[in-house]
Amino acid sequence: MLRLRQTSVVAVLASMAVLSACRLDMQVQPKQNPLSRSDFFADQRSERPPVEGTVARGQLHEDSYFYTGKNGSTPGNYMPFPVTKEVLERGRERYNIYCAPCHSRVGDGNGFIPSRGFARRPPSYHIERLQKAPLGYFYDVMTNGFGIMSDYASQISPQDRWKIVAYIRALQLSQSATQADVPTGQAVPSAPPQFRGQPGSGATLPVINSENNSHSEERK
Repeated sequence: MLRLRQTSVVAVLASMAVLSACRLDMQVQPKQNPLSRSDFFADQRSERPPVEGTVARGQLHEDSYFYTGKNGSTPGNYMPFPVTKEVLERGRERYNIYCAPCHSRVGDGNGFIPSRGFARRPPSYHIERLQKAPLGYFYDVMTNGFGIMSDYASQISPQDRWKIVAYIRALQLSQSATQADVPTGQAVPSAPPQFRGQPGSGATLPVINSENNSHSEERK
């Protein structure tokens, strides 16, 4: 019986040794570290160049206008998709995050950063030159930068860049809007909002007193 037990223990140990050896072989299998030298290829590089014409997943930019804002080398003046209320709301949100610090929330160039001594104040969107600028121009500036303004291609997706463009155009139209351009019953300019307490600062958002605002609308 004792000899049988000893034989069993030896068999178990032998099995463990065999299994561990197999696992070791799989973990230490032949491989090449990235950018290491390899004698297998004639150029002695382990990294292989991609096949000619290879496109990374999600980067097949077939619609060149959508990704450049240009028709050839000329900025286009149309949106690549319909402009809806949701598009403008998303554009306003992204604009207030990325653009308003310099351009201000109304696009006059008096943002928070210029007010603190920035070397060069950005131009107002409401000057004649930018009012007449095609939509693709604003998209191109966001994509590639302009002057001392760096590009925002890595921070803002192409879809959101176009939505910001739509919102910038809405800001421009708002500055010269007439009663004929707004829904019936809405005054131009609209009555100023009533705030609860302080109207807010650069670090806090204002709290609008909806009750007072509703009373002011009723008095019109």
